[in-house]
Amino acid sequence: MSGDYAGPASRSFFSQRLKLHYLDWGNEGAPLLLLVHGGRDHSHSWDWAARALRDKWHVIAPDLRGHGDSAWSPDGDYSLTAFVHDLAQLVHQLETESVILVGHSLGGIISLTYAGLYPEQVRRIAAIESVGLRAFSDARAPLPERLRASISDRRMLSARRPHRYATYDQALERMRSAYASLSEEKARHLTLYGTLRNEDDSYSWKFDNYVRGRAPVDISTEQQRALWQSISCPALFFHGGDGWAENPEQDGTLVYFRDGRVVSLRGAGHWLHHDQFDRFMAELLAFLDPQPHTT
Repeated sequence: MSGDYAGPASRSFFSQRLKLHYLDWGNEGAPLLLLVHGGRDHSHSWDWAARALRDKWHVIAPDLRGHGDSAWSPDGDYSLTAFVHDLAQLVHQLETESVILVGHSLGGIISLTYAGLYPEQVRRIAAIESVGLRAFSDARAPLPERLRASISDRRMLSARRPHRYATYDQALERMRSAYASLSEEKARHLTLYGTLRNEDDSYSWKFDNYVRGRAPVDISTEQQRALWQSISCPALFFHGGDGWAENPEQDGTLVYFRDGRVVSLRGAGHWLHHDQFDRFMAELLAFLDPQPHTT
């Protein structure tokens, strides 16, 4: 990042007995804006966006449970309901009357669910490559089948050990190979904040392998749609032309939102806020602050 980079304050809060971490970019008193990252990611993935937003909004970027510098769930609970509970607790402790939510992938699903539960609390919401992703739990399958699958899944995950890289450069190379569209600057930045140095001097990614599992009982697709219909604020959906999620306008998702609009970025992947940062920020800023200014 550029030489005038001024980093955020590192803070923590407790939710369901877990100590969770978030970055506070300052500007208290300004409208609160939360940046919610996706699965196996971390709060520092928002650093570029946060710097562009911090002058006008009070920007907060949390590390989800099991990610970044937040605690790992001792019982491996990474259900959607657990994530939403954590977000609700953070908003509660920030003592705000309203909040703007911007979420990527898993973070978008969490944010949309929260907005459906507390529509009076959310002023605007932007979801990046999220609503078309598969549900956390397939409620159509019989409960015994879901429970057996979850038990088997957790047993498999318990045997999975965090991968260790002998050097930081090896972890960086993995980041480059997984996300070839990243610039060298972003690949280094995301690897730096996305890894921890182990006691034996090796490096591991900062997420719990149990986040890969799915809960046997969680919010169903039908229940999510009912929550989406409760969202009263404007919603903006970013879709990457080369991303993972379906286009909400084409898969029928958009009809569940009272005031929803889709922006599709051609040539952008699942991490479109990295792939086409300038275009993404222009669209986001126009959505967050639509009123013309007079001088």
